[in-house]
Amino acid sequence: MAISYGIDRILELLPHRYPFLLVDKVVEAEEDGSRLVAIKNVTFNEPFFQGHFPGNPIMPGVLHIEAMAQAAGLMFLTALGSHAAADAPATSGAEAYDTILMSVEGARFRRIIRPGDQIRIETTLVSHRARVGKAKGTMTVDGKLATECTMMFMLVPRANAK
Repeated sequence: MAISYGIDRILELLPHRYPFLLVDKVVEAEEDGSRLVAIKNVTFNEPFFQGHFPGNPIMPGVLHIEAMAQAAGLMFLTALGSHAAADAPATSGAEAYDTILMSVEGARFRRIIRPGDQIRIETTLVSHRARVGKAKGTMTVDGKLATECTMMFMLVPRANAK
């Protein structure tokens, strides 16, 4: 069954904050952590547009990857307590963990992203083993592929978890 959630839940799950939080909303997430769809609304007020590039604002490619990594982290945390994190303590919630990006493979940038675009970020779990997962990520704007890659990430206990 697919679930959705807004910024309040995203802030509980991810340690990122402005200006580095790059996911605005989760519109679909499978409870087993196999797939997640998120939205990022790109505005001219994003701080990186001041320097990338004046007069020709383009979202930096490295932030495309970061947005997909954050969505993959949310996907992996959704599975906490399910098959992807079977060795996590049963009493710990997803808020007790962070996901750390370990590698990026096959990144392809196919479309420029500009202010005013709404990005649809889709992540799909490719494989997992204990606290390590591999996910395929894609970003589309107006139904057209903008960016894609495969990422590996690890679930780690949050330093300030209670």
